Amino acid sequence: MGTKFVTGLAKGSSGCAVGKEAAKMALQKLSGSKVNLSVVFSSSKYNYQEVIKGIREITDNAPLIGCSSAGEFTEEGVQNGSVVCALISSDTHKFFTGIAKGLREDEINCVREAAKDFPMSVEDYPYQSYILCGDGLAGKGEETALAMLSVLGANMKFAGGSAGDDLKMLETASFADDKALSDAVSLAFVASKKPLVIAVRHGHIPISPPLTITKSEANVVYEVDGKPAFEVWKRYAAEDAKKFSGIDVNKLQDCSKELSDFFTRYEAGLYVDGTNYKIRWCGTTATTSGPISFATSMPEGTVLRIMASPKENQIASARRSAEMVVESLRGVKLAGAVIFDCVVRGVILQDEFHKAINAIKEALKVPFVGLETYGEFAMETGQMSGFHNTTTVILAIPG
Repeated sequence: MGTKFVTGLAKGSSGCAVGKEAAKMALQKLSGSKVNLSVVFSSSKYNYQEVIKGIREITDNAPLIGCSSAGEFTEEGVQNGSVVCALISSDTHKFFTGIAKGLREDEINCVREAAKDFPMSVEDYPYQSYILCGDGLAGKGEETALAMLSVLGANMKFAGGSAGDDLKMLETASFADDKALSDAVSLAFVASKKPLVIAVRHGHIPISPPLTITKSEANVVYEVDGKPAFEVWKRYAAEDAKKFSGIDVNKLQDCSKELSDFFTRYEAGLYVDGTNYKIRWCGTTATTSGPISFATSMPEGTVLRIMASPKENQIASARRSAEMVVESLRGVKLAGAVIFDCVVRGVILQDEFHKAINAIKEALKVPFVGLETYGEFAMETGQMSGFHNTTTVILAIPG
């Protein structure tokens, strides 16, 4: 049989009804094959518990993984305020799911609890991978990635995303089986006969010299190069912001959309190697008083550059991530893909976001399901590994 990967997308008023509709839409494409895993992303418009209840009713309570989102898409289109799901039927992959609360307090124990019932290995399925969904407001992005390595082993690989809530910034949820929990991590362990492929790409370029964080606490940066962080951002981003975004940095006001847009468009880049940077989103910052809040910890001594991202780069990087998947497969048939793409890309591209998704579609040529996240995870040899923002992470599942 190999692997079948099908998708569904639905909108409406009732979470349970929308979940059922999305699952039914996908199930019709399976032609009677058993569902072995459901991958589900839901807008905060719905009651998450009702959404997964509806999907599991249609899929005969198949294992489920997913999270809340800030935008949803499949190969058939991009939506907001919807539920999307992928149903996977396979005899070349085995799936196991788990979930645990307590991410903010202890990320290592949280990952350990989520994975506690997973087998050490599965006979005849030698390749191991994980899908990870975590609370998008916990401020524990990089810490969660490191906890995965600590608990599950330094040689494992995973892809995933930080849950969203349609940019409300109030509460996000991770899903596994019949549970939808905040302050949580959900995991799917995938044992495979053929290895899964992960690709990572972003479209940012540096516009400042190297800068050093000189005062910070957890995910809040107070000073850069000994000066208030906001003043440093204004200095290096002012010209680009005025020319390409129409933003006057001297007129930015607390808690304004313009301030959020400024920090969304001008993020931090942590140098990796060559021309590669890991992107750090600071779009949650609400004031111009100096401190800048990020989606993960930013220790003192960290060297960064302020980054910009032209729209054309965002579309090109999405396409390139998909091309990297195809190149890595080396002719192996692809069944489908799960895509974790940052909500910031959507903010930058606005009504052109669909162009990035269409670029992925043109390169992959298979069904896929995805969400706009509050951060992306990837751990794969030869790729930029760890926690990311405004980056496309593709988890490709071979047939």
